[in-house]
Amino acid sequence: MKRTRAGFAVAIALGIGLSAFAEDTATPLQAPDSPLPAIMEVYTTAVLPFTESGTGVAGFGEQAQQLLAARLSNNPSLWLVERSDLDKIMKEFELNLSGAVDPSKATAIGQITGAKLIVTGSVFKIKDKTFIVGKIISTESSRVMAKSVDGTQALDDLLEQLSTEINECISKDASKLIPKIKEKKEVIAELKNKIGDNKKPKLCIKIEERHVSQPAIDPAAQTEFQIICKELGFELTTSENDADILVKGEGFSEFAGRRGNLIFVKARLEIQALDKKGKIIAADRQICTETDLTELIAGKKALQEASAKIAERIIPKIVKNN
Repeated sequence: MKRTRAGFAVAIALGIGLSAFAEDTATPLQAPDSPLPAIMEVYTTAVLPFTESGTGVAGFGEQAQQLLAARLSNNPSLWLVERSDLDKIMKEFELNLSGAVDPSKATAIGQITGAKLIVTGSVFKIKDKTFIVGKIISTESSRVMAKSVDGTQALDDLLEQLSTEINECISKDASKLIPKIKEKKEVIAELKNKIGDNKKPKLCIKIEERHVSQPAIDPAAQTEFQIICKELGFELTTSENDADILVKGEGFSEFAGRRGNLIFVKARLEIQALDKKGKIIAADRQICTETDLTELIAGKKALQEASAKIAERIIPKIVKNN
């Protein structure tokens, strides 16, 4: 997984970018003796093209995506993935953007875009009436909520109505779509159940990371992975030669945007598990977005979250293939 500087730059270029909000209505910075403001919940959201069915709606699917994204971008609880960057990341992982609307694919899309919510749907006509069905899909639970509008008005007027309903739905019911964040003890308990009494290999964990334009202060991704493995009873070593399995990876985080006092940072992490012969027995990747009042802390949080999510998926594979 070692790369040259140029290769790493390419990875950054291909990493998903997040849209800047419309003109920032920034709030004044807090005075030193003021209490810190509460960090609001923000949902990274990917708006995909709408499918078209029937006659008279050619081109409506892409227009629906563009117009709806423009309207949803005004919601401070949503952080939208840029269409151009979405195209890049979907192409990188060879996924068809127009076909990536099935709820069963939502988890995979979330892993490679960092989106917690996907907004998509369909548009069709019956006589002179246009019908638009919008779907809000959770990438973490695959749960779906739907909203629809219809009428003889222009497409942008109908999408104005739909965006209002989707915004209200997310504000009111986001907790029903997105599962509660698991506590560490819950993650450990689930992994222990999956691993069972199988023999655990000795692990050497080496995950490099950096925050673009700034040096890494501590290895958040590596530390998180090590903590989880220690809790599960794995023996850890710093020597690759002494390990049964080498877990290695690369991660980076970078500034994505700002709204008021909140700073948005995205992180991308890739991890491989190799046996003594160098054979890859498992590989995974994750993109996460986090917010905080400082850029570096948000970056560490994003890398830590990405590491924990990969650990949940890859550790059972390491034990199974040992």
